Amino acid sequence: MQYGEAQSAESRNDFIHKMKISAKELRETYNCIRLIRKRKWHAEDKILKVLDENNQLISIFVKSIETAKKNNTPKKDKSL
Repeated sequence: MQYGEAQSAESRNDFIHKMKISAKELRETYNCIRLIRKRKWHAEDKILKVLDENNQLISIFVKSIETAKKNNTPKKDKSL
């Protein structure tokens, strides 16, 4: 996963980019888990737990990206 790469990003923009890739991978994982559930390849209760955890991770990553973007905008000089 790209999260390890994001932790050692060279800039805030690099961090944001790598976090977006990680979030994209989590969404892809979500779709794969849904397929496993639909095909009944694994116990339903365990799949539901994994889906929930995956959704929580997506939410965390999206919020981290939003925060990083917010902190990346230049601050306006109020002294003018």
